[in-house]
Amino acid sequence: MVRPAPLQGSLRRSAQRRPPGQSRLANALLVTATALVWLAPPAAHAQRVVRKIGDICPMGYVDMLNGNCSTLGLMRYTVQPTNGQPCLEGWMNVGGGYCRKK
Repeated sequence: MVRPAPLQGSLRRSAQRRPPGQSRLANALLVTATALVWLAPPAAHAQRVVRKIGDICPMGYVDMLNGNCSTLGLMRYTVQPTNGQPCLEGWMNVGGGYCRKK
């Protein structure tokens, strides 16, 4: 049985190369997807500690004097920042720049 001659180095490398635009397109899609994930607003979830936005903490939270407000582990509230807008339907304003889910 006769074995075929091994491929030359340049032939082997050229067979593994992608078309010129394919790797750039893949990189662009990856960068775009990553940016969208980082720029998307965070989903509201139950929080024991939130960042202090203004001068006061939201209702039910205690100022920890380090830029955070905490429930001291007693409760978990689902809160989200108001960003200067009125609270959405089903949410109530609890001060400190936050809305809490009813």
